[in-house]
Amino acid sequence: MSVGELSRPSLAQRLWIYQRERFPLGKTSILLAVFSAASLSVSAHLSRDGLPAFTTFAGAWVIVLILFFQLRACDEIKDRDDDRRFRPERPIPRGLVSLRLIAGIGLAGVPFAAAIAAMLDLALLVPLALVWFWLALMTAEFFVPDWLKQRRFLYLVSHMAIMPLIDLFETACQWLPRHGAPPAGLAWFLGLSFANGCVLELGRKVWAPENERRGVETYSGLLGAPRAATLWAIAASAAFALLIGTGSATGSVIVDGGIGAVALTVLWAAALRFARRPDVAGQKLIDSMAGAWVLICYATAGFAPLIGAVR
Repeated sequence: MSVGELSRPSLAQRLWIYQRERFPLGKTSILLAVFSAASLSVSAHLSRDGLPAFTTFAGAWVIVLILFFQLRACDEIKDRDDDRRFRPERPIPRGLVSLRLIAGIGLAGVPFAAAIAAMLDLALLVPLALVWFWLALMTAEFFVPDWLKQRRFLYLVSHMAIMPLIDLFETACQWLPRHGAPPAGLAWFLGLSFANGCVLELGRKVWAPENERRGVETYSGLLGAPRAATLWAIAASAAFALLIGTGSATGSVIVDGGIGAVALTVLWAAALRFARRPDVAGQKLIDSMAGAWVLICYATAGFAPLIGAVR
């Protein structure tokens, strides 16, 4: 055994480093717990049902955590050539872990997620399969990778469409076993998931000019920093409108509107600050605000109706 092999971290250590850099479990688990619980709560209130059992909450959360890791694994697959050329510091191109390993872990999650879904209700395999079908199309770039990459906003829409599909599955964990069909008003919440996906995606690709890199496509590089920041804030404004629609359907429009308006004001302030002075600090603020906005949206949409229920 060589000195290099002796000093190489173990597989567990390397996977821990990978998750820290590419799929931070702590932060992701919390965000997805809120997302999952909010989805089930909204569905229950729209259906005029009581909240589902804890096992439903736990099962839906574990499945969505698997789905989001699979999203990361599929990103690694479709971006492998660009990562090797332009982002060699990432874990896979630098040799920390292999693409085969990460893809294998993602695939191993398929039977595990399917088994949990089947235990909750066998019919849930249908919306779950729909998510995986769309994920496979995304990984193949819908079989037109060059054409799609030249149309960045169509690329954004086609890839963010998976968010309402995931939310359709999450809410189905509540409405499908009880009613067999989604409740009226659910389209507002599914639309909110799509808009929030755009907020996250745009927010992580609004960069300061000094951070722009050859071969790395960003919306700030495509549109310029001020316009990209404005587009990001407009996407959040669309999400706010859909949050209001969700609140109207669940009976919590005042709470949703009040909390959402405050959060949106802070978000627009961050966008305007970056538009005037596009620096690294502003870039980090936008990235952080994107995550905070999504967390606030789901927490508000999902848990505000409970306030009215308690009253």
